[in-house]
Amino acid sequence: MKKLEKKVAIVTGSSRGIGKEIAMKLAQEGAKVVVNYRSSSEKAEEVVNQIMQQGGEATAIQADVSQVDQSKHLVEKAVEKYGQLDILVSNAGIEYFGKLEEITFQDFERVFRVNVAGQLFVVQAAARYLLSGGRIVMTSSVSAQISVFYHTLYGASKAAVSAMVRNLAPELGERGITINAIAPGGTATDMAQENAKYYTHPMLQNAAPEALLKSKTSLQRLAQPEEIAAAITFLVSEDASYITGSTLAVDGGRL
Repeated sequence: MKKLEKKVAIVTGSSRGIGKEIAMKLAQEGAKVVVNYRSSSEKAEEVVNQIMQQGGEATAIQADVSQVDQSKHLVEKAVEKYGQLDILVSNAGIEYFGKLEEITFQDFERVFRVNVAGQLFVVQAAARYLLSGGRIVMTSSVSAQISVFYHTLYGASKAAVSAMVRNLAPELGERGITINAIAPGGTATDMAQENAKYYTHPMLQNAAPEALLKSKTSLQRLAQPEEIAAAITFLVSEDASYITGSTLAVDGGRL
C-alpha cells in the first residue's frame, strides 16, 4: 500500500518548480492532489494531466493565497471536490532582494503578505477541516538562518514561518495534527536561475553564481526539486507521526 493512499492533499503554488514536484510525489504515493495556482492555469493543468497519466488523481484550483478569502475558497473547493482534507503543503512564496535604503513599505507588505500572511491564513483555513492525523508543512528557507546581502525582507519572512510552526505545534497537537516547515537550500529551479547571482557577495558577482552556490554545500551541488519533494513526503506520512514544530533543513549540508 502506498504511504498516502486515501489521503487528500492541497499543495499551494504547485504549477511549477518545487511545488510541481511535491504534487507529483504526493500523487505517486497515492494522495488525491489539489494543484493550486495563482495565474498559470495552463501549467497547472499540465501538472494535473501528468499526474493522471501516471495513474493518480488531481484537480487544479485557482487561488491567490495572499488574499485571505481566496485561501478559504481554495480549501472549501478542495473539500467540496474530495469530501475531506488530510494534508496541506504551503509552498507558495516570492523572492525579494533589496538594499536597506531601497526597501519600501510596499515591498515589505508584498513579501510578508505572500510569505507570512499567505501561509498563516491558508493554514487557518485548512485547520478547520483537518482531523486527527492531519499533516501541515509550511515553507521556510535556509535564508532564515544565514546572512545574505540585501536579503533582509525575505530572510525575515522565512524566519517568521519557522516561528509560526513552533508556536502552532502545541495548539494543533491537541487535535492530533502535526505542523512542520521545510527549509530548502539552493535548488535547481527557474526561480533559482533568476536569483542565483544575488546569493553571492557583491565582490564576487562576476564569478559563476551557480558554481559559488555549489561551493557553499557539503554535497557541492544544488538540490533537485524532487529531493525537496521527497523530504516533504516524509513529513506528511505516518513515518513522521512524532515530528512537529520542527523546521527541517534540506540544504545539502550548508557550509
